[in-house]
Amino acid sequence: MTATPASPSSDKRVLLAAPRGYCAGVDRAVIAVEKALEQYGSPIYVRHEIVHNKYVVQTLEKKGAIFVDETAEVPEGSIVMFSAHGVAPTVHQEAAERRLATIDATCPLVTKVHKEAVRFAGEDYDILLIGHEGHEEVIGTSGEAPDHITLVDGPDDVENVTVRDESKVVWLSQTTLSVDETMETVDKLKEKFPKLISPPSDDICYATQNRQTAVKQMGAEADLVIVVGSKNSSNSVRLVEVALGAGAKDAHLVDFAEEIDEAWLEGVSTVGVTSGASVPEVLVEGVLEWLAGRGFEDVEIVKAAEESITFSLPKELRRDLRAEAAALSEKR
Repeated sequence: MTATPASPSSDKRVLLAAPRGYCAGVDRAVIAVEKALEQYGSPIYVRHEIVHNKYVVQTLEKKGAIFVDETAEVPEGSIVMFSAHGVAPTVHQEAAERRLATIDATCPLVTKVHKEAVRFAGEDYDILLIGHEGHEEVIGTSGEAPDHITLVDGPDDVENVTVRDESKVVWLSQTTLSVDETMETVDKLKEKFPKLISPPSDDICYATQNRQTAVKQMGAEADLVIVVGSKNSSNSVRLVEVALGAGAKDAHLVDFAEEIDEAWLEGVSTVGVTSGASVPEVLVEGVLEWLAGRGFEDVEIVKAAEESITFSLPKELRRDLRAEAAALSEKR
């Protein structure tokens, strides 16, 4: 564990995970909404939450973004952005039918999984998609090859899986899962289907893995781990599970510092703090300030990896989408 030494004068300390917070895909998606509002003005419609974080969504709404559940809610001739979690091809078709100009903010790592699904379906493989039922990313990936994809929702779901040809089976996964649970699921699948092949590269995103590794490193030393993130954020929820699995005595997920219950601090001398991949640093700073006000002023950095990956903004932001939307709405 790489750490900055804490002052010996206090028996209360905070272990602060690094890396934490925004990953490259989230950063790209949030900036894309801001740039679209800057270039084209309000409103910019966004299909589903651009990322799974309450604070981010509320902040963008104040700037003029309008979040909708379905493409049908977007007025014809408008601009709509697809979230970082990706969408199925049918959603692109719906947008075209409604004459909408679109911006695709799908994380490039999710796009990679989509392309893998299309390729393996084209080669007539049965695709076992490891992920959580109902998650937007899973819905989007499944939509790329619905006739070839079977969802496997964790290791306990393996016994229910059937395939057409056990010699042509491949597994893919949602990018925000627990690495350990995913590999447990894969091991069970391989017991059932010995010829199961793996994707050409790891589907679980680098940021998800790095944040889980940092939590594992500090979990055994922490009496309490506070994960900053929203309840609908898969990778944030997984961090709580990973912390407990690594030996933390207690772990909780909070959106904001004021959600922390002071009772959690009873008998606690070491608090681990991290945040999900869709969480801005200002929310972590709020938690650190809250803890400092209760005697947890010494902060040690637990460093698991360096992150330098960045993604370019969606190419659609280099076009005049208002003009495109107007032209589309005139085609009747």
